[in-house]
Order: sequence, then structure tokens, then C-alpha cells
Amino acid sequence: MISLAALTALCPPPAVVPPAPDWPRVEDTLGMGLPQDYKELITTYGPGRFCGFITLYQPHAPSEWADLTGPMPARLRGQIEEVRQAARHPWQLPHSPEDLFAVGVTGNGDYLFWVTRPVGTPDEWTVAVNEALRAPWFTYNGSLTEFLVSVLSGTTSVPMFPKDLLDLAPAFTPSPLESGSPAAVARTPASTRVIRDWASAKGYDLPERGRIPIEIIEAWKQENPN
Repeated sequence: MISLAALTALCPPPAVVPPAPDWPRVEDTLGMGLPQDYKELITTYGPGRFCGFITLYQPHAPSEWADLTGPMPARLRGQIEEVRQAARHPWQLPHSPEDLFAVGVTGNGDYLFWVTRPVGTPDEWTVAVNEALRAPWFTYNGSLTEFLVSVLSGTTSVPMFPKDLLDLAPAFTPSPLESGSPAAVARTPASTRVIRDWASAKGYDLPERGRIPIEIIEAWKQENPN
């Protein structure tokens, strides 16, 4: 695809990447087809970060925080309206939560979503970005690969992204887990007990039982990115 060629020219992929996922199995797990450009992106780049900032979710990733086939996409979809309604002045949503499927996250806790319309035609899906499940929202009328090309080339400016994102040349940094580092180990999802203990130490008013508010989860993730 032209957009992938443009992205690899702008931001070269690693020389060595993990084997491509079993895409039919991935799509069967999700119960839906995936955009062809996403499958080519993951096959070409593997896990890692664009500009040290944008991380795409991977199928069957070792950490639930980055697992496309894990609980995070559905969990985030369910929390969008919850966070909005909890606000003193709820904001208008540009897309129905049912139409959003999380596909990535940034170093600042912004989420990247596919807008899964039209249903059943994933190659026509567009991209939405929001700030930690709150307003503001930004919608890009194109594929995920086209979004990356546009952002990393400086053509598109996403309001919630850092102003200095492109101060250095665009680059892709493979995750240590897949880079062959002997010290790399598979990361396991943090337990709720770990997050509760951290929140208590930080002075958050968190009940011993029940769902941990997304604000606290996001704060924990910011302080514990690895």
C-alpha cells in the first residue's frame, strides 16, 4: 500500500520483527475482521513505539495493557460513557462508544480508537483520538497507517499530542521484549491489589472493594509505564 510505503520511508521499521500473527485466528478471537493496513503495520513493525510516544496494541501481547485481543478494548469502550457521566459537566461524544475499538495508546495516556463504521468494512474505518477517555476528541478521516504518516510528517497536528513530538526525526523503537535483549521478559498485567496499594500510598480515597476508577488506573500507568 502507498501509505505503508510512505510510512516506512519516513520511519524505517526494524531489521528483524517477530513472526506475523495468525490473522484468521486473531479475527476469529475478536469476532470481526481487521483493517488490512493494520495487519500490514503489525507485520512490518512488530511491537514498539513511534517517536517514543505512540504504541499500537498487538494481538496476544504479553501485557493486557497492550493486548488487542485482551480485555482492554472492551474495558475502555465501557468506561468512556462512565467517565463522561461522572464529570460535573458531561461533554458531547463525537462517536457512540459502541462504535469505538481501542487500537493504541500514547505516552500521555491518550487513546487511539478505530471508528468501526461502516460495520463489516474495516478498510473504511477511521481513527479517533481522545485525552484519557475525556474531552477533547480528535477524528482523522483515514486509516491508521495514513494517520501515522500524516502525524509523523507534521501534516496533521493532534491537539492533545506534545508540541515537541517531532523535534527529533521520526523513529520506531522496538519493544525490549521482541528486540532480542537477554534481559527482556514477558510482563504480566498488574493486579488490582498492586494498584490499590499504590493508590493508598499516594493518598487516593479508594474503597477496598469495587471497580478501581479509571482516573486512578491512568495515574498508575503514567507512573509505571513498564
